[in-house]
Amino acid sequence: MNMVVEQTQISPLQQLLLKQKKAYLAQPASSYAYRVSKLDNIKRQLLAYQQQLIDALNTDYGHRAKNDTVISDIMPCINNINYTIKHLKAWMKPSKRHAGLLLSPSKVSVHYQPLGVVGIIVPWNFPVMLSIGPLITAIAAGNHAMLKMSEFTPHTNKVLAELLGNIFDESEVAVVEGEADIAAQFSALAFDHILFTGSTLVGKHVMRAAADNLTPVTLELGGKSPAIIAPDMPIDKAVERLIYGKCLNAGQICVAPDYVLCPENNVADFIDAYKLHFNKMYPDFNHNQDYGNVINDRQFNRILAVLEDAKSKGANVVSAAKSDIPASNRKLATQLVTNVTPDMLIMQDEIFGPLLPIVSYRTIDEAISYVNQHNRPLALYIMSFDDQTQNSILQQTHSGGVCINDTVFHVAADDAPFGGIGPSGMGHYHGKEGFLTFSHAKTVLNSGKINTGIFVHPPYGSVIQKLLIKFFLR
Repeated sequence: MNMVVEQTQISPLQQLLLKQKKAYLAQPASSYAYRVSKLDNIKRQLLAYQQQLIDALNTDYGHRAKNDTVISDIMPCINNINYTIKHLKAWMKPSKRHAGLLLSPSKVSVHYQPLGVVGIIVPWNFPVMLSIGPLITAIAAGNHAMLKMSEFTPHTNKVLAELLGNIFDESEVAVVEGEADIAAQFSALAFDHILFTGSTLVGKHVMRAAADNLTPVTLELGGKSPAIIAPDMPIDKAVERLIYGKCLNAGQICVAPDYVLCPENNVADFIDAYKLHFNKMYPDFNHNQDYGNVINDRQFNRILAVLEDAKSKGANVVSAAKSDIPASNRKLATQLVTNVTPDMLIMQDEIFGPLLPIVSYRTIDEAISYVNQHNRPLALYIMSFDDQTQNSILQQTHSGGVCINDTVFHVAADDAPFGGIGPSGMGHYHGKEGFLTFSHAKTVLNSGKINTGIFVHPPYGSVIQKLLIKFFLR
């Protein structure tokens, strides 16, 4: 009797993953020199392709300020590479640990081993930094990687694919494109680790898909990141410190100030100061080239719908620009929104765009309580020069990261981890913590010729065992 066995079809994505895993197993522990050479090549290619990346992002957005791309996409990658190369040798070195008297004279050390193949899921808002940044860390740790790029940045994806193709074979680093169906397939692959950057909602789907393979995940999500203006802080100074973080990339940043907690007597002053600073930064707004677009019609219409919902429920809206919202393009100045209530969409989900609700408070304890009554954010911003106020907010709130008298720039700290907490994410990368995220910390106990373990072998009850147990159970 002949038996026909049906073979399960392997998708192109699965084939690519198997190809990478095979290549990794052929060289499972790349050398320090190899990793540094690849990192150095990424740096050289980024610099060589700098203008092409600027042009591609400008095309994908309809308009994106050149310096927005240089400062927030390319420069952080260059700094990251320089920092990583400087410290990589120390990170790769096994760390000595104390064996303790019980295990003496054995030696204990921890070796940092690559995980294998890492899946990196990239959003559309900073497609260079949020693809190359994690890749730098993955390569530094000795891994291979597959990058799932956003379907909303096709021109940038093409440049990045060419750039990385000049450095890596597809079996080492591969760029994957596609819409939601491809993203779902990508999340379900049996990677050795997945790093996802995006919304909390999609992050849940990624984690659910990864669970079937017991694939560990690092989720860089978002949430409603508050900026607390303390009573001691001059309003003009507070606006000066936070406005760039809201205007960069038209507010399409996971760590952008999502709403402001302002002393109730200073709300009008805040609006006046914001408008003044905004028009100094972006004069002749409709024709200003330093302010970027909302990426596409879908996102633009979503933002307008959120704004209209707030208006219909009693909110007041003031545009930071001198002119009204242009109807013919996706360029939208910061819209300052007051009289907000919890039932408004603007106060329920991450805004991810140029809308800025202002919530008034009477006491700093009330402001802290407001933050703690909501989901833990990715970032929290404290505007205060008073040490006691700063410490009080730091100790009583939870967030992925904090800036005091600044916004968003904590993400650029190479020697510190970046990540969220609770609904704003889990795990972290950047710096040494990123290297550890993409490494397996393998404990190695090394026993020499002297075998002290024999003292605990059966038969139990010897005098030496009794003395040992008595000694260690004191």
